[in-house]
Amino acid sequence: MSGLDGDENRVARADGRGDPHLALRAVASERDEEIVSASLLRGRREIVIRHAGQRYRLRITANDKLILTK
Repeated sequence: MSGLDGDENRVARADGRGDPHLALRAVASERDEEIVSASLLRGRREIVIRHAGQRYRLRITANDKLILTK
């Protein structure tokens, strides 16, 4: 698979559909490094994020707030 910049067959959509990496990149570049939570969660209440070899959970609480836990 080629890099993000060179693959014109992949679609970037800010609404979370299409290639998620390109969608995140498109949202970030359009909004001065701001990423919309919906583009990460894509309809889910919780996702797992791997950072520096560790797993973190990003979830939406009952009060519609975001919480990140290890």
